[in-house]
Order: sequence, then structure tokens, then C-alpha cells
Amino acid sequence: MSVTRLAVFDCDGTLVDGQADVCWAMERAFSRAGLVAPDPQQVRRMVGLSLPVAVRQLAPDLPEDQARAVTEFYRASFRARREEGLLDEPLYDGIAELLAGLRDAGWSLAVATGKSDRGLAACLAGHGIADLFCSLQTADRHPSKPHPAMLEAALFEAGALPGQAVMVGDTSFDMLMARSAGVRAVGVAWGYHAPGELIASGAASVADSVAALRAALEEAVA
Repeated sequence: MSVTRLAVFDCDGTLVDGQADVCWAMERAFSRAGLVAPDPQQVRRMVGLSLPVAVRQLAPDLPEDQARAVTEFYRASFRARREEGLLDEPLYDGIAELLAGLRDAGWSLAVATGKSDRGLAACLAGHGIADLFCSLQTADRHPSKPHPAMLEAALFEAGALPGQAVMVGDTSFDMLMARSAGVRAVGVAWGYHAPGELIASGAASVADSVAALRAALEEAVA
């Protein structure tokens, strides 16, 4: 009987590069609420957190009603951009081939992301990779990263033990989530947090290419 091997991927900054749309939607949301928009660099650093948590991190002194308004304006702006066909969330080069190769090699694949159910489904379907994943965990049904709930749900749905899984992500939130769940973490260098931060947060290694990521995965769960 084959041994389960599970790779759980973050989405934004790991599978796809959606930073331009995230920064645009956040700037528009703050503007519609009559507020000064946060610095785009700070917005990028919040990618991966659930939206309400990200808004609160960006503007900790906002009254609760204004924070809720920013959150809803962001969701509406992002949804409208998608419906207008203007959303640009390209897969990083080599990711589609990596996922297909892992699946063909017997890996189970999952996603744990701060995106909504709708946003993740649209993103994966748009790239034709939705069928590769056995478990999709989003911010709609779980506490924000770094809480381990998303990763624990992915383990359960895949029938995998923590020692049979690897969390792949680009932020310290992903690495800390993996640590809390007892799962090995591998970082990627093409996302939103620096490699040093990923290592400090628990990454066993940080891959600087898709080929290096495949090798790290094979080493992590031999």
C-alpha cells in the first residue's frame, strides 16, 4: 500500500502572483471609506491573512464600523474586477507543471489560503488546475493564519498525518501555521516575505526556483 504524501500550498504569492490586484483593491477600499490608503508594501506584507485581520493590521486604530466598511468595499471591488474580466492572477512559471508532476507521482495536493471560497475557486478554475486538489481550505471557514485550523482540515480531508505532509508558502504566516500543526514547512522565495523571515518562522528550507521546490518536497517527505 502506498504511503500518503500531502503537499499543501498557499495561493497568493506561492501559486499565483496577484499582488497588483490586491494592492489596487485595498487602495480603492480605503478610498471609498474616506481613508488614506496604506502603503502598498505594507499591503503586500499582509497577503495571506484573512481579509478582516489584514485590514485591522493595516489600520489598527480604525473604529469597528469603518474596518467593516473597508472589508466590504475590498470584497466588492475585487469581485467587480473579476466579473469584468480585469483580474490578473497569473501562475508563477513552472507551477502548473509542478502540480501535475506531483499528482502523477502520487502526491495528494491541497490549498490553504486567506482567499474566499469564491475567489479561490475562480482562480483555480481559470488556470485549469482545480481538479488537481483534494482539499481546498479558505478564510471563509477557518480562523486566519497562522491558526492551524486550515492545515488541520486539509490533513483530515486528505487522510494524512502531520509527518506525511508539507506546507508550502511564501509568508511567515504559512510557516507559523505549519509549526502549530506539527507539519514540515518549505518556503518559496518569489512571494511576499523575505527568505530570512521564513526560516526564522519555521521553514526547513526556502526554494528559489520551482525545481528546487520539487527537490525540497521530495526530501521533506521521503
